Amino acid sequence: MKAGILFSGGKDSCYSAYLAKKKGYDLSCLITIISENSESYMFHTPSIEKTKFQAKAMNLPILIQKTKGKKEKELEDLEKAIKKAKKKYKIDTIVTGALHSIYQKSRIQKICTKLNLKCINPLWHKNEIDYLKELIKEKFEIIIIGVFAYPLDKKWLGRVIDKNFIKEVIELQEKYKIHPAGEGGEFETFVLNCPLFKEPLKIKDFKDFSTGENSWTRKISVQ
Repeated sequence: MKAGILFSGGKDSCYSAYLAKKKGYDLSCLITIISENSESYMFHTPSIEKTKFQAKAMNLPILIQKTKGKKEKELEDLEKAIKKAKKKYKIDTIVTGALHSIYQKSRIQKICTKLNLKCINPLWHKNEIDYLKELIKEKFEIIIIGVFAYPLDKKWLGRVIDKNFIKEVIELQEKYKIHPAGEGGEFETFVLNCPLFKEPLKIKDFKDFSTGENSWTRKISVQ
């Protein structure tokens, strides 16, 4: 079972890859879509260019496809990338990090069906708090690189997902209906280390900037 991982560099795609490997899948390649549209319906955008460093840490080849990020049109670029991965790396399965998004899951499944590929979603409908606790237990080092919902602000950038983080997002969920795993786009993450990495990544430098009301992004440089 040779799997291609739809890979953004965030916690969901990394952990899905990890779970797929534990289930016996051969991780054959990473597939990253770089979108010009920061409001893409499908693809994670902060520090997406840094996935090549994660691929190196995982000792996996990475296939990068660019897209304008136009709604629905971007799916054609995703299909191109998956088709290339199937031909080049002989994959028979696509792994996604979909947690609750029917929009993402259904569209990826449609492409996989068309290309005669199996599609698995290891995180699908996983309890969000249990999921965050698992990430800590399995020694995933994850930082916040983008926040896009009130009352999250610049102070959240660079925070590590740890027990204190979980405690605070539970409180935010109760008070503001913030999704604790960021599934509603409230925050974005980047994985610096996990059991799939041969060695951890280190942040060399970063720059924070506002991208709108209640919206902050951290661009990072890693080594």
